[in-house]
Amino acid sequence: MKHKMRFKENKQSGWGMNLYRNREEGYLGGVCAGLAEHFDIDTWVVRLTVFTAFLFLGGFVLLAYIVLWVMLKPNSGEVRYEYDEKKHRYAPKKMFKYSDSANTRLRRARVRIQQASSRIEALERHVTSKRFDLEQEFSAIKDK
Repeated sequence: MKHKMRFKENKQSGWGMNLYRNREEGYLGGVCAGLAEHFDIDTWVVRLTVFTAFLFLGGFVLLAYIVLWVMLKPNSGEVRYEYDEKKHRYAPKKMFKYSDSANTRLRRARVRIQQASSRIEALERHVTSKRFDLEQEFSAIKDK
């Protein structure tokens, strides 16, 4: 009886790691969507991983999915937060502490590349302008 109560408490608290099923974004039970939300990755990546694992491992993946379906409570919107020292803010409690999601890092890289590209374009416009040629001539005269 005590183990049953403890299981229920752990399930209600998301196993202390904010592990829940996400039924709003889920297709079947929301297990893949919940795992994707927990690990900050796109849902399609988790679904593709589960599908690929099912192709290779078959029934084991199906059994694991059913076990997770039973063990994870549907997300009620209640999230536990912890203070993130690196970012100096509160963030949802996760199983592992890791950097920003791959999507966020790729977005940041894309923005930085676009900024660098626009700076290079501005530099090219300046170097190929008549004003640059004029400044070069004045600089050559000044050096003589």
